[in-house]
Amino acid sequence: MQATCATLATPGRVNEDYHAVGPDWAFVLDGATAPSDVDSGCAHDVPWLVHRLGAELARRLPASDRPLADLLAEAVESTCAAHADTCDLRNPSSPSSTVSILRAGEEIEYLVLADSPIVFDHGAIVDDRVDRLPSYTQQAVRDLRNQPGGFWVASTKPEAAYEALQGTLRDVGRAALLSDGASRYVDMYALGNWPDLLDLLEKAGPTELIAQVRKAEAAAPKPPREKHHDDATAVFLAF
Repeated sequence: MQATCATLATPGRVNEDYHAVGPDWAFVLDGATAPSDVDSGCAHDVPWLVHRLGAELARRLPASDRPLADLLAEAVESTCAAHADTCDLRNPSSPSSTVSILRAGEEIEYLVLADSPIVFDHGAIVDDRVDRLPSYTQQAVRDLRNQPGGFWVASTKPEAAYEALQGTLRDVGRAALLSDGASRYVDMYALGNWPDLLDLLEKAGPTELIAQVRKAEAAAPKPPREKHHDDATAVFLAF
């Protein structure tokens, strides 16, 4: 497995994405930016969560061939234990993150939790449940986070790992793990389709993909329900 990666923070902000790559695995995390007026019940910020959760995943992935959901659930549980004594983990607004994991072996295994897709030549694995909520007020999103009929993220409930989209594929030549700031190339600005995105990554690399997204963001009006700019991370894998 060969990998090329790039990440770029929202201008003027700390990057809340996190990614890592091993010999036969990769993951991307995209922390959810908290509104400034929301009490998360947590003494830690979103970068702390994604760095801690990422470290827990990176420790487990090389050491086990157990299902990806099991490893993610354990990583969430260990992350919770690291701040259970200082923070209110019952608060539904506690810091959270998307998770996309790929592991290569005889088959390609994938896990996608929330809106950071994994792209293959046949299409993308997209968890779009957050796009189908009945309301997007702060209270509605809070009430529907990590609840049946709502959407699921990595936060304070290890069981959320088992709500992820999971599967295996054979005969995969290339793949990309994206935070939603990078997937805007297709799903917000329609600069190309998913195969076009993979072609761009293969020929010009993740840095160019993110540069094209930034250029589109600068030229477009602020989208509804979305930030004008977003942290962007892309990991391109060739097998």
